Amino acid sequence: MLTGDSESAAKVVSEQLGIDRYYAGILPEDKAQAVKEFKRLGRKVLMVGDGINDSPALAAADVSVSMKDSSDIAREVADVTLLSSDLSQLVSAGLLSQALMLRIRRNFNYIAGFNTALLALGIGGVLTVGTTALLHNASTIGIGIVSMRPLLPDVRKLSDGGSDAEQK
Repeated sequence: MLTGDSESAAKVVSEQLGIDRYYAGILPEDKAQAVKEFKRLGRKVLMVGDGINDSPALAAADVSVSMKDSSDIAREVADVTLLSSDLSQLVSAGLLSQALMLRIRRNFNYIAGFNTALLALGIGGVLTVGTTALLHNASTIGIGIVSMRPLLPDVRKLSDGGSDAEQK
């Protein structure tokens, strides 16, 4: 964690978040330089910032995130702006992106495999052109419908202890 805050504030926050290394009293240009150095070492850098002083580091990061109450320039520079000032939303965004990428990979593999099979069956004369077209369009609609399912569990149900049916 890189912060312009005091040593004591940085220590408390890093302990609360389970961060093992932190650097306190960092100037804005030093944050940006640190981000560039991490990238030079081949690391992917996610920068979360909320102030004008964070803007150079946000711009240098691979992915930058600002919070709801961030400065205008931080929100403008950031790739993603969370609609909350709660850092737990950053975790939710990460889980959502991982689930979405998994869904995209699965959909692609299914579509590529199914369409390849249709092509082979069409070329082999097993299926007519009309049948392959129908099956292709039906699979496209089916994948679209399946893809509309939520990616993350409903947090409201989890916080209420489950649905009404589960409680009975």
